[in-house]
Amino acid sequence: MRTSAPLPEGMTLPIDPPATDILRIGNLEVRPHEYQLLADGVRVGLTVREFQTFLVLAERRDRVVPRHVVYELVWGDQMTRRNRSVDVCVRKVRGKLTHAAPDWAYIHTHFGIGYRLSPERVRPL
Repeated sequence: MRTSAPLPEGMTLPIDPPATDILRIGNLEVRPHEYQLLADGVRVGLTVREFQTFLVLAERRDRVVPRHVVYELVWGDQMTRRNRSVDVCVRKVRGKLTHAAPDWAYIHTHFGIGYRLSPERVRPL
């Protein structure tokens, strides 16, 4: 299991998750206050940045979130042209979700715009 190193002193995370809210999306359980994502009760090992990216999309479930908005909320800065950080992070999150929940598709690409988090079964029961 991968763990992230503690943040340097004085550094804060750009997203402060709610203290008690648990989100349920498809077969996922999102625990923002613990920075944990579970698929069918099993922890999905996301880095802090991957979790923040997922949380930005989860909080805007079923809506297309432009790439620059994800970047600004997660990285805390304006996105420069040709910056692929969001795309790379989403690809990693998508891969981990596919491994943890192969019967579901969660993150959908809207080419030229951004991403939408909507749980969809990809295989029949």
